[in-house]
Amino acid sequence: MRISAAESLVMETLWRRQPLTAEEIFAEVGEAQGWAEPTLKTLLGRLLKKNAVSAQKDGRRYLYRPLVARADYVEAESQGLLDRLFDGRLAPLVSHFSERQRLTPEDIADLKRLIAELDDDGK
Repeated sequence: MRISAAESLVMETLWRRQPLTAEEIFAEVGEAQGWAEPTLKTLLGRLLKKNAVSAQKDGRRYLYRPLVARADYVEAESQGLLDRLFDGRLAPLVSHFSERQRLTPEDIADLKRLIAELDDDGK
């Protein structure tokens, strides 16, 4: 499932707290993004068509809930990025960032710790 950057802002809002009305979502993300209410409703309509969210009638309004878990979305997007840009391999991604000096000392320490944990699990 492809979720646009704008749609992902709506999803992040719903992953933090659910269910929400369109008005509540607009108050959390729409105003900050400079969206008009019809823009948010268009995004919700797209997410409904993609089966990323559900809408349950509640009086004169709808309550929206995510149908996709955030962890599943992040995994699919991460794998898609690796597949599209790095032939499905993680090492070239890390190499790319290190060559461009985008890794902080904290990032390097985290990577070393992760590799050490992976080595320990493999023994």
